[in-house]
Amino acid sequence: MKHSLVSLIIWVVVCLGMGASGSFVTPGDWYAQINKPAWVPPNYIFGPVWTILYIMMGVAAWLVWKQGGFSGTAPALTFFIIQLVLNAAWTWIFFGLHRPGLAFLEILVLWLAIVITIMAFWRVRPLAAGLLIPYLCWVSFASILNYSIWRLNQ
Repeated sequence: MKHSLVSLIIWVVVCLGMGASGSFVTPGDWYAQINKPAWVPPNYIFGPVWTILYIMMGVAAWLVWKQGGFSGTAPALTFFIIQLVLNAAWTWIFFGLHRPGLAFLEILVLWLAIVITIMAFWRVRPLAAGLLIPYLCWVSFASILNYSIWRLNQ
């Protein structure tokens, strides 16, 4: 039981840590000055939403890992790690490089990686796949928002 709890904490911390890596790049003046659609959520929404999503992602990865460790669930966990890295990269591309067009292309790849991860998780542990559905929904919304921002600022 203790080993399982430690593993859960590690997975959640890894996910939260990847999310926190984006905090080194803040929206700043550039984001404040660009054109955004009227339906963009207020900035204070993003922190709590992403925190909840990262926790759910960590729990999902842990549930899969519990089924067979890294060797027994390598494909599913590999897809998970890939999408996690893509998730972190989006922040750097959009806010760091100020490249909403490139960020839009990247978020499409992220979206596909999440879908693949959900399918891989489903084969191992359906509950883990279900925990990723809100994340997919949020990234779907974010991709539409990203596209809108890109188009408004061309």
